[in-house]
This record gives sequence, C-alpha cells and structure tokens, in this order.
Amino acid sequence: MIDADICIIGGGPAGMVAGLLFARAGLRTVVLEKHADFLRDFRGDTVHPSTLRIFSELGLLDKLLHRPHQRIRQLGARIAGRDMRIADFRYLDVPAPYIALMPQWDFLDFVADAARRYPTFVLRRNCAGEALVEEGGRVRGVRTSDGDEVRARLTVACDGRDSRHRDRLPLTAIGAPMDVFWFRLPKTVRPENDSMGVFDTGLLFVLIDRGDYYQCAFVFPKGGADRIRGEGLAAFRERVRSVGPETARVDEAIASWNDVKLLTVTVDRLERWHRPGLLVIGDAAHAMSPIGGVGINLAVQDAVAAANILAAPMAAGDDPDPLLHKVHDRRIRAVKLTQRIQQLAQDTIIAPLLTGAEPMDGPPLVAKLLDRIGLLRRIPAWIVGVGFRPEHVRSPDNKGAPPAEAEAGM
Repeated sequence: MIDADICIIGGGPAGMVAGLLFARAGLRTVVLEKHADFLRDFRGDTVHPSTLRIFSELGLLDKLLHRPHQRIRQLGARIAGRDMRIADFRYLDVPAPYIALMPQWDFLDFVADAARRYPTFVLRRNCAGEALVEEGGRVRGVRTSDGDEVRARLTVACDGRDSRHRDRLPLTAIGAPMDVFWFRLPKTVRPENDSMGVFDTGLLFVLIDRGDYYQCAFVFPKGGADRIRGEGLAAFRERVRSVGPETARVDEAIASWNDVKLLTVTVDRLERWHRPGLLVIGDAAHAMSPIGGVGINLAVQDAVAAANILAAPMAAGDDPDPLLHKVHDRRIRAVKLTQRIQQLAQDTIIAPLLTGAEPMDGPPLVAKLLDRIGLLRRIPAWIVGVGFRPEHVRSPDNKGAPPAEAEAGM
C-alpha cells in the first residue's frame, strides 16, 4: 500500500500538468500512466497561447520551446477553391502569440522532467488505475494494474473520454456529425507554416504543417468509416489526391489501411465533476470536438484551476471534499461556451458540407469579412488561442523542496 496526498489517473496533458503543480506545492503526488512511454501516434499536438502562458508563469517557457516544434502565427483556409485568411494570432497579448505544434510525447516528457525536480512527485509507468478504492461512501485511492493500492486524500481522474471512473457522474451527450481519418503525407519544408483547412461541397480536409510532413484529417459523416474502406484503398487515395497539390504524394504515404487511423468523434460533458474523494477533469470531464484543436488546452486549464483551488488548502491539511465543486464551478462555463461554438460549427458548417445538402458556390460572407479585415481575424485567434476564462498559476511553490534527480519507483 502506497500513501499519497494526490493520486492522478492518466498521464496525459491534464494529468501531467496537475502532477507538476500539486508536487510543486509540496503535496505527495503519484501519477499513474498505463503505457511505458508517451509515444502514441495522432494525439493532439497543438499547444495554444493560453497553455504557453502557463509555462511562462512557471518560468519554463524558454525550456519548453527548446523542444522540437513549429509555430502557427496565422491560419488560413481554402474555401470553395479560394485561399482565405481566417485567424491571426500575432496580436494576442500573451508571451508567445502563436500555436506551437509539438509532438505530444515531447510535451509530456518535458512536463514529467519539470515535475521530477520535486521530491514529492512520482510517475509510475506501465501502471493503470484499475479500480477506485471506496470506503464509507468515499473514494480512498486506486487499485493499480500491478496489484498495488495507492491510498490518497484525493484521486483525480484524467484518463480520457473513455474513463471508467466517471460512470457514476451525470453525463450530457452532445454528439457530433463526423468522424475523422488521421494520416501523414510527406511535404517539402518551407520557412512559413502553411497549416490550413480545405472546405468544399462534400469535402472537409485539414492539413497541419509539421515541417517535412502534413498531419492530415479527412473528415467524413459519422459512422461512415466502413463504407469508405469498402470502396477500396485506391478510391480513398484518389479522394485525398483531389484535395489539391498538397496531397499529390498520397501514394508514397498510404500503402495500406494500417497507415490510416480512425478517430471516432465524441462530444459530451459531465454535469458534476466530483464525488467524495474523487475529482474528474480534462477529457474525462468533457470530451471536445476536434474543431479548433482546443481539447488539450482546456484540459490544461482544468489542471491549473484544480491546483489553484486545492493545493494550498490541502498543503495546510484541509479536507479537499468541500472544495471540489469549486473546480467544476470555475471551469464549466468555459466548457459550455466552447462546446456551444463547436456545436454551432457542426450544425451550420460541417454537417451540411459533408452531406452536400447545400452546394457551396463560394465562400460564406463571414469568411470573406475575415479575409478582408485584419482586425476581425483577431477574434477567432482569441477564441481558439486563448479561449474563455483562461487560467493563471496561483498555486503555491514549495521552494524549500530540494530537486529530485531521477524518476522515483514507488
């Protein structure tokens, strides 16, 4: 049996940032990560300006940006065959006015390295949180996949939209009209990042510029994966090739369906994020649409809010249970507003586009206005890059703790 103040289930962005902040406050913090490393294909790689500001406040931004990344300062789109400017991040009042495209394993490794400076931090790899330990109507910790029990004053579930630990909390399902095929296509390295979306009748395709390759999202109507696979790989490659000159090298990249990964899009949220001894944050509390790539950044904001509200009282020995509702209350409006915008985009743009119900004979008025008026492009940049109710680091820094040089093996 292992004792801790905080046991965090899941080593994704929310879990690792929460682990860093709680350990920084001097709390004994155990993060359970079911995999041996963070290497997974097609995880979200966008680190938005609001998240970069968090690392600036921690004094870690310069070190983070030493990791491999590309920078998106402006976002464009090809709409009905016309190239248009949509968002401009350069004028945001933040330390890093751009989206950093960084492989998520690099981002998570960086956060783990930063957390290891604190002797109260433990990252257990190859160790899943199998079941909650409950006694007297309260969660008291976690049973792990390797047979241990981690007893904790508070358990935080950050293990994604399929988390089994949120089952007893009320859920609102919102739904999405699309699923996504993810894959990579080779490209020539260019000085400026040229990430963009392509929108036309029956077509929604996203190209994320990762230097020498595009990370591509082929968006199609919900549940249509088997139908597309049934048409054959050659037909799929031809559909990709028709997107434009950027996809001309599709034959080099897609040799079989193994090179194409399915993302089943889910959008939902918990209406309550806690019960005694348990807090749920990140994707486990609110699964977001991939629209805008904001899911990671909302998860990080949840982690910061949780540490801001809970770390100092817990370090003083207080019971966290009476405070847990404050994390939900702090974050839920930002989640609802973001999901409302995503749902509006799904209903008015994505669903009609994918079904071809409304043929696109030119860019819509809003796109024309964004392209023509530079000031307007700051609005989508703010919504995507900063978002609603961005958090600032307010949790304490236990500066007296000596650094820990290596990952502990509790």
